[in-house]
Amino acid sequence: MTVFRISEAAELLGVSADTVRRWVDAGRLAAGRDEHGHRLVDGVDLAEFVRTEGADSGMSSARNRLRGIVTAVVKDTVMAQVDIQCGPFRVVSLMSREAVDELDLQVGSVAVAVIKSTTVVVERSTPAVANKGRSGS
Repeated sequence: MTVFRISEAAELLGVSADTVRRWVDAGRLAAGRDEHGHRLVDGVDLAEFVRTEGADSGMSSARNRLRGIVTAVVKDTVMAQVDIQCGPFRVVSLMSREAVDELDLQVGSVAVAVIKSTTVVVERSTPAVANKGRSGS
């Protein structure tokens, strides 16, 4: 029997551990406890939860989210191309110029590429350490 800790279940579902805990506390997802008191979710129960409630659970069907740095922005009057380096991956998105301007995407910005099938949706991300280490000059 495969069992998962709350953090492992959260990672598999693409949600936070707190979200999984709330589902367990609300009785939406069954969980037991191990000998140390840690909550465990049975793999069969987790799979059933995803099949029956996954679409209504707040989980996005676009689970591939790659955070990276914008390395290039090419704009014309209507469209734009945004290149993002996400670790070892280069992600290129074609979007409206208006969207790029509204997101204020610029070279050096931190952004998140949200990937679903053949579509890449780019969101602006505020880095936790955006200005640390800068002297203000």
